[in-house]
Amino acid sequence: MAMVVVAIVGGISTLLLVLGRKFCYRELRFATSNFADEGLLGVGVFGKVYLGFLSNINCSIAVKRITTNSHQGVKEYESEVTTITRLRHRNLVQLIGWCHDNNEFLIVYEFLPNKSLDYHLHREPCLLTRDTRYKIAMGVASALFYLQEEFDQCMLHRDIKVVDHGQGSQTTEVMLGTDGYIAPECLDTYKAIKESDVYSFGIVALEIASGKKAIALIERNGQRFKTKLVEWVWELYGKESLFDSADPRLSGNYDMEQMERLLLVGLACAHPNYFDRPSIMQAVDILSFKAALPMLPPEMPVPA
Repeated sequence: MAMVVVAIVGGISTLLLVLGRKFCYRELRFATSNFADEGLLGVGVFGKVYLGFLSNINCSIAVKRITTNSHQGVKEYESEVTTITRLRHRNLVQLIGWCHDNNEFLIVYEFLPNKSLDYHLHREPCLLTRDTRYKIAMGVASALFYLQEEFDQCMLHRDIKVVDHGQGSQTTEVMLGTDGYIAPECLDTYKAIKESDVYSFGIVALEIASGKKAIALIERNGQRFKTKLVEWVWELYGKESLFDSADPRLSGNYDMEQMERLLLVGLACAHPNYFDRPSIMQAVDILSFKAALPMLPPEMPVPA
């Protein structure tokens, strides 16, 4: 979820008591070795995330320590705790508890030890097989479908990406996502909509298929230059060379129908115009071979 946080005032304490476990500050400070830099997992807009260990239950945790020097950060805390506690999906990290002692605002999550998709996708050698990649794409799409269509209220993620906070990504001041994954309309309006998350998913799908980053390093005529991944893949699509964008580390060892669907879903979801993107339900159906491939123009459209 996007980083969400809140000033604990009035009856909020009573509200939170029924949501997950209440930790004391001393317990979490001890679990994280006093929030040691060695345990820093990531840095986000509203705070930092630290690795911790609860010895009484023999469990590793991820503790988000909120920066409380802004009213927005405080609001985000309340929103995150009160909303994410109710989320139940196998592909969404689970919230364990919370703490607002000692003028600190902390959120405790289950710790996922397998690192980010970025770590596995862009390391050498890359060990992600074609089947694993497709399952990951389907899993992300399924989680996004749950947030937008199956949860009791539409949830906007606002920062879907393959890289962890603090691992080479830059979050914009508009707090609507990470550079390379932000939909054009967000940059224009400073507002996120459902289609904005669909755009970010499209970029992730292209990364999974191509093995390249959202801002890709491309080699052409012996020279290297940076470009947006979606622009490069769309250019190859227009030249009827779509499969040239498939990750060369797969050595052609992939199902061509799956690769075509993954790349075209990526392009369709990352369409510059939000009203021309498929819904996440349509994207899931295409990836599941329940719907036809999307029809796209040979040249990448200019945002309306």
